[in-house]
Amino acid sequence: MPAPLTTLLGSLNKSIQQLSLAQRVFALLLAAGIVLGAVALGQWATKPTMSPLYTNLSASDAAAIVDQLNAAGIEYELTAGGTTIMVPNAQLYDTRLSVAGAGLPANSDAGYALLDNMSMTSSEFQQQVTYQRALEGELAKTISAMEGVQAASVKLAIPQDTVFVAQKAAPTASVFIETRAGSSIGTAGVQAIVNLVSASIEGMKAEDVAVIDANGVVLSTVGGDSSSLMQSGQVSDYEQRVAANVQAMLDRVVGVGNAVVSVSAELDYDKTARTTETFSVDEELPPLNESTLVEEYTGGAGTATGVLGPDNIMVPATADGGGDYRKETAVNNNAINKVTETLETAPGDVKRQSVSVVVSDQAAGDLKLADLQAMVAAAAGVDDSRGDVVSVNRMAFDTTTADTAQVALEAAAQDAKAAATTAMYIQIAKWASLAIVVILVFLLILRMSRRAIEAERTTLSLEAVEALESRTQEALQARAQAVLDKASEAAGQLGAAPVPDMGSVAANVRDEIMAFASAQPAEVAEVLRGWLVSGRQQ
Repeated sequence: MPAPLTTLLGSLNKSIQQLSLAQRVFALLLAAGIVLGAVALGQWATKPTMSPLYTNLSASDAAAIVDQLNAAGIEYELTAGGTTIMVPNAQLYDTRLSVAGAGLPANSDAGYALLDNMSMTSSEFQQQVTYQRALEGELAKTISAMEGVQAASVKLAIPQDTVFVAQKAAPTASVFIETRAGSSIGTAGVQAIVNLVSASIEGMKAEDVAVIDANGVVLSTVGGDSSSLMQSGQVSDYEQRVAANVQAMLDRVVGVGNAVVSVSAELDYDKTARTTETFSVDEELPPLNESTLVEEYTGGAGTATGVLGPDNIMVPATADGGGDYRKETAVNNNAINKVTETLETAPGDVKRQSVSVVVSDQAAGDLKLADLQAMVAAAAGVDDSRGDVVSVNRMAFDTTTADTAQVALEAAAQDAKAAATTAMYIQIAKWASLAIVVILVFLLILRMSRRAIEAERTTLSLEAVEALESRTQEALQARAQAVLDKASEAAGQLGAAPVPDMGSVAANVRDEIMAFASAQPAEVAEVLRGWLVSGRQQ
């Protein structure tokens, strides 16, 4: 082992040896927490980014794909109630190809894929039915791709070609759609579905397509005029747009919820064409051409036979008959200006509309109804020449429903707040319980360490007492022997009585010391600790 590493391990071991048992336990818990946090952080940092493999799957397809992923050992997640499968982004395309190679999802075989497995021995009826199923599947998949559509099903009724029928029936179609939660298919969406289906089938008209939603509401009927569906949508859009403009203005004036706006419009969908020709003559311009014809006659001798008179009766001529005749005719072709104007009116113009506004009496205050009516008329684009009507009234609002809704909202908010507080308290209780368990474990370990230290100290104290007793006994024996020696000398000199036995004296002293130690163990242990420290220092 290298010397620096050996030195480092030695210093670390020395530092650990200097720590107490409680400090070692705390350091061990801290190291374990750091390791667990590092592991959790590593797992979060290395977690792959998930992307959707397939969405809007049926239960059977989702189960089959999950089995395929488990067999391949690919990580996945299920979302959207099990209809969407998420896989790591790095494995998305490879996984999709492998799953598609296994023939999953099974519902994807609908559409023109049905024609891939047709045998050469299929009958004409089988071919016709398979082709119709393929058309239905392709249309259903296309409609399902529209925004807001959860699922779609298309059924086609295509009459067979036969020479025994003089007049062929028109094909029809019915479309069933299921919208997503919180979404709806508007008039434009229904019209798009109708046009898509009718344009995909030869000989099918838009009025031959029926559209029904999951709630059983008929959105488009067979035989109905598609233009009427579009017209109703345009009328509704116009009314909503005008009402929104007026409502936005009134909310700024009287406050939100203090005004109600209702708009009823009538649009003109009649398409008219008008041609107007206007002629005018400019007197200053010279004529394009002119001509003059003059007939002149001068009378001479009378005729013998006379002239034919009234009622075919011959009138005899006079003897001196004569006369003059003159006729002049002038033709002028002047330049004429001609203006031809063709006017076609597009359908959808506003024919007439009426706007009704009700303002809360409490919020209106000192506002004048005439001023409000003028503002509403300007915001709605009211034209008096069309016969538009604007009605602005002020009255007290019934706030019972609003108050009930407000109370319900406040109760819901309080419930949500209480639930959040409860969840917070539960979370705090969990962390507090964990902290209490950790503290109890720490205190238990600390108590056990203290007991071990006290046991060690007691052992040391008993050993010290025994050593002190031995030293004291030896000292007492030596002192007693010295006293006996001196006493013997003194007795020999003075002839005194004999001295008592030293064994009994030492036994008495030892009994007194043990009784003192039993009566006051703390003081004896403290004295012995001081002696031991002083002995170590020496």
